[in-house]
Amino acid sequence: MMLPAAPPALASPVGSAYARLTEAFPGLRVDELRDDETAPAGAGWVGAEELAAGGPGLDAFLAWDSAQVLRDHGRQARPDVVAGFGLHRYAWPACLLFTVPWFLHRRVPRLRARDVAFHRTLGRMTVRVREFACLPGDPAAGLPGARIASDEEALRAEVRTAVAEHIGPVLDGFGPRMRRGRRALWGMATDEVVEGLWYIAHLLGEERRAVEELEQLLPGTTEPYVGAAFRELTGPSGEQLPTRDRASCCLFYTLRREDTCITCPRTCDADRVARLQQAG
Repeated sequence: MMLPAAPPALASPVGSAYARLTEAFPGLRVDELRDDETAPAGAGWVGAEELAAGGPGLDAFLAWDSAQVLRDHGRQARPDVVAGFGLHRYAWPACLLFTVPWFLHRRVPRLRARDVAFHRTLGRMTVRVREFACLPGDPAAGLPGARIASDEEALRAEVRTAVAEHIGPVLDGFGPRMRRGRRALWGMATDEVVEGLWYIAHLLGEERRAVEELEQLLPGTTEPYVGAAFRELTGPSGEQLPTRDRASCCLFYTLRREDTCITCPRTCDADRVARLQQAG
């Protein structure tokens, strides 16, 4: 596979990827911090390290979800449901920090929990990129913190490792509140990796390539992840409609039983086809 063209500016190995992410999806903006800058705190900001600690920072984060459920649905959600909503609201954008630079420019940042802060109501994240992986011949290979992956599979391994290093501690923080075992939690993480990039790639007009690359990234044999699980349905005119079966359930049906995600295992294929047709 030909290496995607490198962006013209190489001051940051991931800056242009994050800029293109925001261009496609204005609801998320990612800013990189310089070495001398302090991560934002207070006034709606939460550090990923606070979520991983599972203490007052996570309590405040989940209080927002609990209040939103009560406001929008007129009823309290179970604590484990609230925790699942909160995890999704963090993990979906957080996984894009790794998958979008990989997908666009074959660069994979390493971002520990201490390196990321999130403001959900503003749709903003800040990151501090200390090191990253790239392929041989990438112009960014000469930048500080560069690590060379020997080939595409080695770079895919870097993606899986980088996501696990970041999301693993966050799952540990949320886990006691979610009434789910380790495999179920990593099934949720897999869904965030897959569905986040799948959605962004659709906005970029590269959905088919994203499906192919996600199947290679997460073939179902790479612990602790499960498989990407894509498949195709046939529409009424013979058109092929991509879908997948989520490895986890968001439990939204506990609030409105009639509402399920289009990729939820509870959603039958006939309903999926009808909804995909409507969306198209």
